[in-house]
Amino acid sequence: MLAIFLSAVSGVLIILVMVVVGFVMNERGWFNEQSPRIISRLVTQVSLPCYMVTTIMHDFSAGQLKALLPDLRYPVISMLILFALSFAVARAIGIKRSHIGLFSSMFFNSNTVFIGLPINLALFGNSSIPYVLVYYMANTTFFWTLGVWLIQKDGMHEAKIDPLTALKKIFSPPLLGFILGVILVILHVHLPKFIMSDFSYIGGLTIPMSMIFIGIAISNAGLSRVKISRDALGILLGRFLLAPALMALLVLPSSMSPLMKQVFILQAAMPVMTNAPVVSKLYHADSSYAAIMVTETTVLSVIVIPILMVIIKTFL
Repeated sequence: MLAIFLSAVSGVLIILVMVVVGFVMNERGWFNEQSPRIISRLVTQVSLPCYMVTTIMHDFSAGQLKALLPDLRYPVISMLILFALSFAVARAIGIKRSHIGLFSSMFFNSNTVFIGLPINLALFGNSSIPYVLVYYMANTTFFWTLGVWLIQKDGMHEAKIDPLTALKKIFSPPLLGFILGVILVILHVHLPKFIMSDFSYIGGLTIPMSMIFIGIAISNAGLSRVKISRDALGILLGRFLLAPALMALLVLPSSMSPLMKQVFILQAAMPVMTNAPVVSKLYHADSSYAAIMVTETTVLSVIVIPILMVIIKTFL
């Protein structure tokens, strides 16, 4: 058990060092207001799609990939239940009306790419990538439809789901990179060596740039603003206790591989999505509240993830 804990701590420390680098660089004035947006676009629109293509083509067979999609139902069911629970928790702890939509959105959506992907890679290696992406598909769909609708209700009091905008967000470059990789594998297509090498080099930017982005986000939010309030306790309950516990209850009786179970449970326990403050600001909700929750859950995940890994490894 100690070995499992130390392995999990080591994986988290790999990630934490890169986050600290981003934090320190931002504190010393290396970045401006546009830098986080540029880094985010670089990761999500350039490096991560390349990373998906090379990883899928290198590490997986057509049979393995075809067997994945039916298991998409587990994160979908989990998020629907968490969505319902979020309102019960909000009422129980007295979340103010102007925060209920944002509270609910942060309660059931997790940071599956900027934190989830690097953490799973550090702990499980490339074999975890398809499972990370399956969870990402469900999480992204829920955030850009139901999650954004809830945030709109807080800020504008009139909310609607724009199907075209939601589709553009769901079928994002990382997901399209994953789909392209799957198609190439199923069709047994081999890209030229120089293209695969380019994709590999560009894809290598994904993890360090993602972590630097998180470090900048934490710096901009301000560690001094972190405090354990009633609102924060509700989000922490959802992200770090109810979400992984519910996912464990769903996947443990299933026949999916132990690795897939571990990845799903870990993805369920990731911090609040970094998109939450951006969307909150766009729709005039409380973006400061969202930014603080991103910071608090990201910082506390350093403690939670090693403990969760010990529990996962013990029962799986």
